[in-house]
Amino acid sequence: MSPAHQLPQEHRPERLPASAGPVLLGLARSVISEALGQTAALLPPDVNWLREPAASFVTLNQRDALRGCIGSLNAHRPLAEDIHANALAAAFHDPRFPPLNAAEWLAVQVEVSVLSPLERLAAQSEVDLIARIQPGRHGLVLCYGAHQGTFLPQVWEALPEPREFLRQLKRKAGLPPDFWSLEIEVYCYHVQKWCEPQPPAGEAT
Repeated sequence: MSPAHQLPQEHRPERLPASAGPVLLGLARSVISEALGQTAALLPPDVNWLREPAASFVTLNQRDALRGCIGSLNAHRPLAEDIHANALAAAFHDPRFPPLNAAEWLAVQVEVSVLSPLERLAAQSEVDLIARIQPGRHGLVLCYGAHQGTFLPQVWEALPEPREFLRQLKRKAGLPPDFWSLEIEVYCYHVQKWCEPQPPAGEAT
């Protein structure tokens, strides 16, 4: 089943307020800190937008290098719960990295992205698809059979050319970069994102 089929299409969450960023970053950081035995997790404030279903990603960076990134594509639980679960998963269960330890945590920068609902990009060819992609703005989900991969819009910073962006997304999904089939399904989304400032240089060894 594709991500879009799982998404409750009638649910169109409003854009989050400007105050959401510090709240979501603080929640993600406190959840990981508590798991490392440092501080108790913050209680989310009693606001409606945290109780609304929403899909999010939590990304951890360490000295400008990825240290973990896990998220949801479908709005299937309240945003506060989604941030909580994805923060722990990014820190301790990203299969690309060993679990985060307390010494590393001092030098980790937290980023939170909240996704819009997925929208299908119908295309009859790869050229047609590339023409529909908005570089720098679209996050993409690519599905083909059991293969699936996504790139957040932030990935455009490293892959600014649309064709190469798509090639690397196919590679991430476990497909050859030149593969094309009319059975490929591609969905786009936008994000609101917030990122902590980088930790001071030399704060952790």
